[in-house]
Amino acid sequence: MARTPSNMLALNTKAPKFELLDTVSENMISFNDVKGEKGTVVMFICNHCPFVLHVNEEIVRVANDYRVMGFGFVAISSNDVENYPQDGPEFMYEIADKNDYPFPYLYDETQEVAGSYDAACTPDFYLFDNADYLVYRGQLDNSRPGNGIPLTGRSLREAMDAILGNRKIPEPQKPSIGCNIKWK
Repeated sequence: MARTPSNMLALNTKAPKFELLDTVSENMISFNDVKGEKGTVVMFICNHCPFVLHVNEEIVRVANDYRVMGFGFVAISSNDVENYPQDGPEFMYEIADKNDYPFPYLYDETQEVAGSYDAACTPDFYLFDNADYLVYRGQLDNSRPGNGIPLTGRSLREAMDAILGNRKIPEPQKPSIGCNIKWK
């Protein structure tokens, strides 16, 4: 199991725009379509990565908890499906359905969106404020497969709570760790 860290895109970066196929609704979805009144979480995930499988339930809980508070959520898979067919759009739909994803699950076929976010691993999390500037990037929490630390979503939750309370985002921001994005 690879242990690739996030690249940690520079804070205050303006959210890279995108328009990608949602594998659930089969509609094209843009950043503006998922944007939340308080902020927006962009997650790079995939179907087969053990790190993503480990956090799936918690990302659903976090999204359900914070959508009602004005945050938008979207998940994107950018893996090369020629060499990793289990990450293809038809399987993305199945994973989204099985896990009751309360957010669109988009397919980045060209991998351009992953490149524009400097995404490196799955899962990788990006939180943008209501003006679309990056205020948090990195891990969901300290839990990893096999380390015995319970899933809480603490790192991402604290960042969203800081936005809600008009406070500074907690430091340091730790990179996520996961499987590398499967580049073509």
